[in-house]
Amino acid sequence: MAPSAASAPRADILKLRVLSALVLAPAALACLFAGVTPFAVLVVLATALMAYEWHGLSTPADTAVLTAMSAPTLVVALGAVWLGRFELAAVVVMVGVAALGGRSWAHGRPMLWPALGLLYLSVPAAALIWLRGGPDGAKIVFWILLVVWAVDIGAYAAGRGIGGPRLAPRISPGKTWAGLAGGMAAAGLVGGAVGVLLDLGGAAALAMLAAVLAVVGQAGDLAESAFKRHFHAKDSGRLIPGHGGLLDRLDGLLAIAPVVALLVWWRLA
Repeated sequence: MAPSAASAPRADILKLRVLSALVLAPAALACLFAGVTPFAVLVVLATALMAYEWHGLSTPADTAVLTAMSAPTLVVALGAVWLGRFELAAVVVMVGVAALGGRSWAHGRPMLWPALGLLYLSVPAAALIWLRGGPDGAKIVFWILLVVWAVDIGAYAAGRGIGGPRLAPRISPGKTWAGLAGGMAAAGLVGGAVGVLLDLGGAAALAMLAAVLAVVGQAGDLAESAFKRHFHAKDSGRLIPGHGGLLDRLDGLLAIAPVVALLVWWRLA
């Protein structure tokens, strides 16, 4: 029996997603375990690309200029985090936010989106670099990545296989409550098992944390979907075949990384 017209494109998209993951995941893990510097460089590059996508959606007429302003700010701020100069990083980001705000006022109208984008991207990027440079940094970031991937896979599988009521139909019609439950279950299993193997803590506590982070990640996904819907865009870009842009692929990680960083900081304090 021949596949339907609807199922064929869906199968093609799934193949593209798998192939993209097979290329991107090993590259990310290679940088992660190569050391703090390679990982920090990767984070800076990814964040600059996401800034380009953000400005392309929110302020397309001024994308090049805003990206040219955001990229140096991100490089210097995240470099300061890498060196442990957190106060300098905060000052640089605030100056960048003020500069982007000034640029918008120069056009005779306030535009908060460029400045908001800089904050939205710089905080999780700084969290990832800080986590990688701390005790058990590679293990913790590896655990975060596995949890994020588990959420995506579990949510996709449960959402497609079970379906049911929509989670937020006005924001992202494709997401379901079953998908959220599947993401939480997958994250809990992976987070608990891998956490024990990496000697990061007890299985039950890590499984519960991972399940909560699944909700945080889905909230980040919905926030990014709301941002795209506001600007009438389906994807943030076309960088990753089958996924759209980096913002589409990393929205959950952007939400989860600051939460984990805050928990680790509280634990070390």
